[in-house]
Amino acid sequence: MASVPQARRGSTDHRGAGSAPVIGLRGAALSYGERTVWQNLDLDVRPGEFLAVLGPNGSGKSSLVRALLGRQPLSAGTLTVLDRAPREAARHIGYIPQQAELSAQALLRARDLVRFGIDGHRFGPGRRRAAVRRRVNEVLEAVGASAYADVPLGMLSGGERQRVRIGQALATDPRILLCDEPLTSLDLHHQRAITGLVDARRRSHDTAVVFVTHEINPVLDLVDRVLYLAPGGHRVGPPDEVLTSESLSRLYGTQVDVVRVRGRVVVVGTPDEAAAPPHHTDEREGVRP
Repeated sequence: MASVPQARRGSTDHRGAGSAPVIGLRGAALSYGERTVWQNLDLDVRPGEFLAVLGPNGSGKSSLVRALLGRQPLSAGTLTVLDRAPREAARHIGYIPQQAELSAQALLRARDLVRFGIDGHRFGPGRRRAAVRRRVNEVLEAVGASAYADVPLGMLSGGERQRVRIGQALATDPRILLCDEPLTSLDLHHQRAITGLVDARRRSHDTAVVFVTHEINPVLDLVDRVLYLAPGGHRVGPPDEVLTSESLSRLYGTQVDVVRVRGRVVVVGTPDEAAAPPHHTDEREGVRP
């Protein structure tokens, strides 16, 4: 069972109105061998829009993120990011991953990870050290991570590490934020902190947000539209139109009930409820990435 609070919306009417889309998909499809994950996807995302991407395990949510990053080619259709091929727009995209094993990053300081967001993609001479140091300090302060700037990532809590990863994503002043389940394994306090940082960025800079999540609760009040990926296809629209019994029952091909109880929306009966593990799985192999 998944429950979500009643949304407070009002930003959809003006968010990105009259602006060219920063992301555009037309007739897009993605397959792994003979298995089609999603197809016939038409979608525009405009500046300042907050798009939540929902769906069961294996529905292609993270595959969509990889396609937007230029790491996974489409099987059909077209995809443009800022009117160019995704890889050509990479420097304008900030990427916030889900919690992952630290491994090689464990000994890096928080400020080191943010610095990689500034010059980690550069070849040859980079910015002057003083300018980079100032920018790193500005970003760390903006995400509330200054107090542990020189602490190794392996010694930080999950919420603290996600603040630093947001800093890394914001370091180059991105026009698009791709968030691939960044709230996984975080408690409610840190979920609110992370979503607050993401929302503050999109409101202050008109940054488009694509937010992949299993749990809509922490972001529903912020969402302009939902892209719901499911075995029976997909649906795009405002949450109040997509998260309904009729809509989800059609997508799953079985009865799904969406009810409102004490001001909350409760979704009951999705086929993946009993079997799905609590974390995201890789659509290709059925294991966590």
